[in-house]
Amino acid sequence: MNSDTIIRVQGLGKEYRIGTAMQVYGTLRDTLTDIYHRRLKKFSGTVSEKRQRETIWALKDVCFEVNRGEVLGIIGRNGAGKSTLLKILSKITTPTEGMVEIFGRVGSLLEVGTGFHPELTGRENVFLNGAILGMTRAEINKKFDEIVAFAEIEKFLDTPVKHYSSGMYVRLAFAVAAHLEPEILLVDEVLAVGDAAFQKKCLGKMGEVAKEGRTVLFVSHNMPAVTRICPRTLLIEKGRILKDGLSQNIVRDYLVSGLGTTAERTWPDPDKAPGNDITRLRSVRVINEKGQVTDAIDIRNPVGIEMEFDVYKPGYVMIPNYHFFNEEGVYVFVVHDQNPQWNRHPREIGHYFSTVWIPGNFLSEGTMIVGAAMSTFQPLSGHFYEREAVAFQVVDSMDGNSARGDYAGPMPGVVRPLLRWDTRFISANENLKGISSKGLER
Repeated sequence: MNSDTIIRVQGLGKEYRIGTAMQVYGTLRDTLTDIYHRRLKKFSGTVSEKRQRETIWALKDVCFEVNRGEVLGIIGRNGAGKSTLLKILSKITTPTEGMVEIFGRVGSLLEVGTGFHPELTGRENVFLNGAILGMTRAEINKKFDEIVAFAEIEKFLDTPVKHYSSGMYVRLAFAVAAHLEPEILLVDEVLAVGDAAFQKKCLGKMGEVAKEGRTVLFVSHNMPAVTRICPRTLLIEKGRILKDGLSQNIVRDYLVSGLGTTAERTWPDPDKAPGNDITRLRSVRVINEKGQVTDAIDIRNPVGIEMEFDVYKPGYVMIPNYHFFNEEGVYVFVVHDQNPQWNRHPREIGHYFSTVWIPGNFLSEGTMIVGAAMSTFQPLSGHFYEREAVAFQVVDSMDGNSARGDYAGPMPGVVRPLLRWDTRFISANENLKGISSKGLER
């Protein structure tokens, strides 16, 4: 461990018992009843008792170090152990085995409402959280106006937070965590609660925090955000660190491996699908010219992104749209449905398939991440936005008939179009003749 190390994790493991309810403190009657039931189960030997003895390791043999001022991304699919890791680092959960050393004050934003007292007002919770972080009242007062302005809750500052919406809650929680100057900021996927403008604001603030030399650990499914603000990323799978390295490389491997976003996503249960009572997303897939799902496309061939969705209420001009990012988090372009059949025309109730086609020799090589969304313009509204719906690889050609030509080196840029070139040629002899004739005219 070097002198710059601010977090050191060694052999960390967390074991949970399956089927065991959370322990609560009850009355004497509850305790006596529990003793009776436990003795009864001891003699009955039920299957449920055996199941309660089953355990699962949410984390196992996790080892890594984070240096002061480093911004570390943590990715992995749901259930991989990402949130458990942050809860241990923030001392909400105790590890089963291993060691964690933290050399600095920790501010965490792990779940909506974590660290807030519901009966206290927004103002009181700001001071409470600051005190928990070890700050003096003078230090909190210095940052108070900035926190309130960032959270945009001035009108509700003296209202108990139990009356806040989830969006208001998370805005204030993030503002407190980011502005009260912890040396280490732990941020989980709670930003998904906010709207797009708030998410952008939070990502910008995390970038500022990083530039100030503070340490950030960022758990997210937002791959463009991870590659944009985190130089280094950990990939966790089944409670273990699968890879640790440069964010661009780790994100690319994550997407290609099928552990993360893939070429097809479906939501078979309409009640759990993105959307609302007007429309819901059913599936998104990457297809080739034959209509086959593909996770890799030749740079010279067209690629289609197909959206399947349901419309439940008539009278809305539905506008399917896609948002394209590359593996470096660069917003490449946005495209929305301009099909004359439905452009400016309300959609009938029913089941729809909308596909956009991107021509060959347009995208650059690498990973392309696609967000799928549905909007209406009159009134202006967003019905769903699945930020990393699907992803695919654009594979370059070395045959000499793509935009690359015969060049074999790296070609930067988010697009690589094969454009038309016109060339005019004048031979050296003709050029000399032209010069001679001009000389004689003189």
